[in-house]
Amino acid sequence: MDVHTLAQKLHDFEGVSRKAPIADIARMFDDVRESYGGAVVDMGDDAAIIDIDGDDVILFAADGIWGRITEASPWWTGYTSVVVNINDISAMGARPLAMVNVMSSSDKDVCDGMLQGMKDGVKKFGVPMVGGHLHPDTPYNSLAVSIIGIAKKDCVIRSDTACVGDTVIIGYDMDGRVGKNSPYSWDTTSFKDPETVRSRFMIMQNIGERHLVTAGKDISNPGTIGTLGMLCETSMVGAEVDLRQIPKPADVALDQWLMIYPATGYIVTAKPENVDECLDAFEEVDITAAAIGKIDDSCCVKVTDGKDSADVFDFSKDLITGIQE
Repeated sequence: MDVHTLAQKLHDFEGVSRKAPIADIARMFDDVRESYGGAVVDMGDDAAIIDIDGDDVILFAADGIWGRITEASPWWTGYTSVVVNINDISAMGARPLAMVNVMSSSDKDVCDGMLQGMKDGVKKFGVPMVGGHLHPDTPYNSLAVSIIGIAKKDCVIRSDTACVGDTVIIGYDMDGRVGKNSPYSWDTTSFKDPETVRSRFMIMQNIGERHLVTAGKDISNPGTIGTLGMLCETSMVGAEVDLRQIPKPADVALDQWLMIYPATGYIVTAKPENVDECLDAFEEVDITAAAIGKIDDSCCVKVTDGKDSADVFDFSKDLITGIQE
């Protein structure tokens, strides 16, 4: 696939396009955001950051599971609801504390499957599910989970703080497999022991405490380039990515890999002098990491194969979430 075709495919990917309604939702709250008080960061990041007047901040996030996943596997719905929420907190350099859920279903088997998935996720990650709410009479099945975490105020990793000249670094847990329920999911946790899983998820806390990165984000439904696009959009910068430097499994095509939600995968930006130390930190917990590009002032996200390049996103006309800090 030539680089222009790939760029268009990544631009049009549903995991990216379904983020667009966020812009209108965020605008609805514009005139009340000043009343938030302690909110250091509200919309536009993996989690909100709440100042509690001390050395620590609270992180607060929520995720709902895509209806297609819910219909395909109630257990995976429950398990994934834990994975994605843990990701949102840990990706920002914080320690997850507790979760609550809102579950909707009139089907007992579906409820039991989602509950078992959440229970197995709690066992795997060691973060408790401390409450929730059930709608037992709905004509549909759905699950949403919310989570809180805690971090040192000066160690939080945000996605709106990338700077021109920074190096773009990718980190993936390559020990995984394409998910049973979607060609765009990469399971890295369900078959591993809790100790291994937790060490890999908490690497971002280590990186944050060592102040190795300027910005970061977990790779989510928009895939690798789409997630980088969200980071660049909120930071009001651009980036060029060398496709040849991106690690990928040998048996997964590049276009599919770039659209996969890798479960344990991160994009960070770092000052050149911190790149090697950041790469080493990822590698110490068996996360495969590589420097794949640079942050620039173009307000475009470009990909190159060394011979040709193409814009995936041009923020003078494109939006992903529409949120810029």
